[in-house]
Amino acid sequence: MRSETTIAKLKSGAAVTIVALGDSLTSGWMVARGYVEFLRDMMIARYPRADLTLINSGIPGDTAPGGLYRLQQDALSYKPDLVLVQFALNDAFCGCSVAEYRRAIEAIIERIRQESSAEVLLLTSTLPEDADETDVVAPFYACLKDIAREKKCTVALVDERWQDAIASGTPHDSLVLYDRVHPSEAGYRLMAEAVMACLTV
Repeated sequence: MRSETTIAKLKSGAAVTIVALGDSLTSGWMVARGYVEFLRDMMIARYPRADLTLINSGIPGDTAPGGLYRLQQDALSYKPDLVLVQFALNDAFCGCSVAEYRRAIEAIIERIRQESSAEVLLLTSTLPEDADETDVVAPFYACLKDIAREKKCTVALVDERWQDAIASGTPHDSLVLYDRVHPSEAGYRLMAEAVMACLTV
């Protein structure tokens, strides 16, 4: 599924406002260029006529309930055409249950649809190297993909993009920073590619 209304606006040269709501992976923790910066460049290259405003509302450490709490101030107040929603890792590792995560993501989607005309594009997050950590986050990613099907939302499969890159020979170490959690610029580029795939005809 693609964000067809946003794509049409981008192609036509109409003004388009996109807000990226998420955690440190959205904010671009400890790098000069995060996924939002790479995405901006990709969108301008693909849609040179676009009148694009791309707002980064990522906050390190945030969770889906936190995103719901600040949705009005940090996303809807900009009157967006599209909201990118990226949460999961902090929820998974800070004690949030999958059920709580589902309720928050579903509430974010419903409020965006009720209080604006914006499309919603969900993002899975990155792929941990450690198998035990992957087991922790996998139910959250499965939940997000399930929500996307139920709510008929576009979903950027960041985790699968990373999995494909690693299977093709890209070392996991090259995709993360020294903390082995946050993406390197190479990892953020993969995130942007996953989003861009949902914004390309």
